[in-house]
Amino acid sequence: MTIIRPNRPAPVGAEAVPDSHGLNLFRADPSLAALLPLYLPRDLLEHLAPHLDRLGALAGGRLAELAAAADANPPELRHRTRRGEDAQSIAYHPAYREMERLAFGEYGLAALSHRAGVLDWPAPMPAAAKYAITYLFVQAEFGLCCPVSMTDSLARTLRKFGAPDLVARYLPALTSQDLDALHQGAMFMTEQGAGSDIANTAVTAAPKADGTWALTGDKWFCSNPDAELAMVLARPEGAAQGIRGVSLFLLPRALPDGSPNRYRILRLKEKLGTRSMASGEIRLEGAMAWMVGEPGAGMRQMADMVNNSRLSNGVRAAGMMRKAVTEALYIAHRRIAFGAPIVTLPLMRRQLAKMLVRAEQARSMVFQTAEALRRSDAGEPGAYPLLRILTPLLKFRACRDARVVTGDAMEVRGGCGYIEDFPDARLVRDAHLGSIWEGTSNIVALDVLRAAAREGSLEALEAHLAGLRADTAQPLEGLDAATERAFALARHAGGEGGPALARQAATGLYNVASATMLAWEARAVPERRLLGAMVLAHRVLPRDPLAAEDAPIPDALLPDPAG
Repeated sequence: MTIIRPNRPAPVGAEAVPDSHGLNLFRADPSLAALLPLYLPRDLLEHLAPHLDRLGALAGGRLAELAAAADANPPELRHRTRRGEDAQSIAYHPAYREMERLAFGEYGLAALSHRAGVLDWPAPMPAAAKYAITYLFVQAEFGLCCPVSMTDSLARTLRKFGAPDLVARYLPALTSQDLDALHQGAMFMTEQGAGSDIANTAVTAAPKADGTWALTGDKWFCSNPDAELAMVLARPEGAAQGIRGVSLFLLPRALPDGSPNRYRILRLKEKLGTRSMASGEIRLEGAMAWMVGEPGAGMRQMADMVNNSRLSNGVRAAGMMRKAVTEALYIAHRRIAFGAPIVTLPLMRRQLAKMLVRAEQARSMVFQTAEALRRSDAGEPGAYPLLRILTPLLKFRACRDARVVTGDAMEVRGGCGYIEDFPDARLVRDAHLGSIWEGTSNIVALDVLRAAAREGSLEALEAHLAGLRADTAQPLEGLDAATERAFALARHAGGEGGPALARQAATGLYNVASATMLAWEARAVPERRLLGAMVLAHRVLPRDPLAAEDAPIPDALLPDPAG
């Protein structure tokens, strides 16, 4: 598919159909550059600035073109070679391969947390750097970010739980920026009879004389199914029923001698979104694998990989919301209706502001969670319990909000937003993924309560937010009382109130937490205090739906992305 668009945005009012293609998405979002000094060391930020600026240009231009082409030309499963040999492969469009080069190669998104040298930086980078780059990349392409995240997460889990010989054998390939040497990662968890209930895992593992295991059974939804390495949950023969009988295994696509492992891709899924990236069904036919970590601890160990993927899902939701807001603002400043740009119309201003609030809540949560991850990896006391609750809170609420924000952005563009020539339709399709993969909304909301009950996470979050409020120049009126009520609801849901309140409790915690974070970030971007106040007014505190009240939306919240 070829889409011809202008290289640069036309002047305000000059386009009958506003088209932002060519907009530098880093420069279109000055709040990102203003916030990063709060979360990254100065020397690293100065080093990354030109790379972020270049990626912003790519995401608004060439990368967006590649993403559109890959979405329109999804991968195809091939079972035989042209010589008639039984050898499975997946054929990807050249646009997808070029995006892989950018993500895995040039920007090293799967490697930069694990080793030095990526983007010429002399040390592994903190999570905030990785997620700042991902935040921009995903504004053009969502699908590829799933294999990137799984490769990064598999490397993390392998380093944490894998035997030293496995780490030595595979970590260099997992973190390579050379696509010929790169080993991508995947995780094969889902089964038809299990789904989110991992205790019902039916794939079996039989021990072999050489210390490896033979895996047998079907996995139902496996993204990046032709990855060189996959983490797989299976039940060893004779193991207990339930979750305590499930172990974690590392499955290579090719055996150490180079021959193919014994598993097949049965078919690829036809998906609503993320069409550029392959997802398939896997049949394990005595496939060789190594056990990772302790027997029977599979879910606990896989949870490390899942939680990292959940955080990535939240980052991607935040990035897609930002792209949707940028599109909507660009259009609103250029589309003329009833004799004026629609950004001046009261109802449109309210709609844009509501989109912006959700997008900025997610952005604050992303960087606060990234900082908690950095502190946790450094072994700081209390950081892991904080990370353990921030991750499901972000994944639960941001992924649901992305469905609303992308839909509203499509409406701002009108009928053109519904056709595939523009990015809105793909944003809507892709946005529905986040609230399903790595746990549906119900599962992730329940995980918030689980973290609160088992990890001391509620107390860690309470202390963290109290520290932010104490360090905020202008506290938000009513925030203290709202926060107290939100935590009381969470404790009630974790006790006598029961799991039926999990979603309500998680939403309350997310909203008071993000309002607190926005107010704290006002030291860098003053408008964020107003956004925090809007979170309180519209998403937390009681409101009379019949009250004849309307607060004007200041121009500072709705700038033209093109300047």
